[in-house]
Amino acid sequence: MDWKDWATFVSKRLAALVVLFVVLSFVTFALMYVSPGTVVDVLLAGRPRSAATVHALNVEYHLDKPFMVQYWMWVRDALRFNFGSSIQTTLPVTDEIKARLPTSLLLGVYAYVLTMVSGIGLGVLAAFRNKRAVDRVVVAGTVVGLSMPSFVAGVFLLFVFAVQLPWFPAFGKGDGGLDTLWHLTLPAVALAMTSAAYVLKHTRAAVLGVLQQDYVVFARARGLSNGRVIRVYVLRNALIPILTISGVLFSYLIVGGVLVEMTFSIQGIGQLLVQSATAKDLPMLQGVVLLVSAVIILVNLLTDVVYLIADPRLRLKHG
Repeated sequence: MDWKDWATFVSKRLAALVVLFVVLSFVTFALMYVSPGTVVDVLLAGRPRSAATVHALNVEYHLDKPFMVQYWMWVRDALRFNFGSSIQTTLPVTDEIKARLPTSLLLGVYAYVLTMVSGIGLGVLAAFRNKRAVDRVVVAGTVVGLSMPSFVAGVFLLFVFAVQLPWFPAFGKGDGGLDTLWHLTLPAVALAMTSAAYVLKHTRAAVLGVLQQDYVVFARARGLSNGRVIRVYVLRNALIPILTISGVLFSYLIVGGVLVEMTFSIQGIGQLLVQSATAKDLPMLQGVVLLVSAVIILVNLLTDVVYLIADPRLRLKHG
């Protein structure tokens, strides 16, 4: 594929994702109107009502204008990262998100690295030791990992490694740098356990399939070492299916650590989402939901590009 083909491919994907984002933004904005009560009732969230407060809300959220005009104004402000003020704190929604987003991103990336390293490494090991003791132990661990919710794993790790063996902090995000990584280690492990088991399962199946191919059998017959067979023949072909699920897993780890953040009292986007839903803080909910949607859309686009780079057959198809 030349640069024109790349531009066409990315443009088509981007156009489809923009349409999806518009639909999601419309649904997010409509939350104000599908909630019980009037829009003003939703925005007040039980706070005292006065004529001045109602007038201020009408002005801030353009409630005196038609629905589609309100939607357009909301989207215009959202593109400028202006989602209004939080009902709980009265602070700008954008400031609240900026304060918490780096922690959630770091936790998600940390968990993603653990997921891919352990999942792919153990999956390859189990495939090369197929039907042996190591393989059976790894498969048994996969079943446990797939069956255990992340918050249950978090409680278990918290009890063992923060209470009984005080090796790791029990809560919080630390003071930055290595201290933050140290605080996020247990949450990242808890978040990565299920996803790592999922990657392990798919890696093992993919590697077993590649090992049965004629070119791998021929390479082994030539006397090539296992290390060279893995690097040159197995990983290059077996990991292509893993790329398909890697984007979904990354999105999940970035935005799906709600219960883990609550378990370890980490002030991230997940905890903010739960608190906003509990307090019926609709402006905050809208901002967080739209942010989460944007992250998922961008990760999916990046996954499509990486998948196209990794699989030559797709490059020939699109070329």
